[in-house]
Amino acid sequence: MTIFDTPIISPILRLLSGLIMRLAGWRVDGKMPDLPKYIIIGAPHTSNWDFLLFLGIVFHLKISVRYMGKAELFNNPFGWFFYWCGGVPVDRKKSTGLVEQMVEICSQSKKFILVIAPEGTRYHVNEWKRGFHHIAQKANIPIVMAKIDGVKKTARVGEVFQPTEDAEADMPKIMAAFQNMSGINPKKKTKKKYITLEN
Repeated sequence: MTIFDTPIISPILRLLSGLIMRLAGWRVDGKMPDLPKYIIIGAPHTSNWDFLLFLGIVFHLKISVRYMGKAELFNNPFGWFFYWCGGVPVDRKKSTGLVEQMVEICSQSKKFILVIAPEGTRYHVNEWKRGFHHIAQKANIPIVMAKIDGVKKTARVGEVFQPTEDAEADMPKIMAAFQNMSGINPKKKTKKKYITLEN
């Protein structure tokens, strides 16, 4: 159980986040696929406010999502809080890489919706990391787009992309879907490039 599906607390947070989004002029356009497992990629990631917008979108869609966090965050005494917020600990010291760890967790779960910011930072970057593609391809789950249109204050969600084994061909197609999105802060929008690193 996470913050997104806790009785009493989750409905209250859903109402509160919905009110805040309406007051701020933001809306969600679309819906998520009725699938038990997939990866959501959100972009462009341009502002510290993206996290609050992300929470509003997730509560609006009534889905329970997970995110990756370094293993040390999940130690006592506050580790329970990060688990409750949907965190999944990843240990970079393990012999198995981050991708393999996430694929294993996905295979062991009945439902698994993982959220990733493919740019890896809110600061300006010229390249996208593609670990999300490796995870989706190896776990045989689709990638779902969450596009932030800061100009129209709209989060456009629901476009599904099924990754192939050819990441070189897939990445330009995925990034093209975000071409006209500005993010909350358009000045930090990422140029359309990507890198070959796994993580």
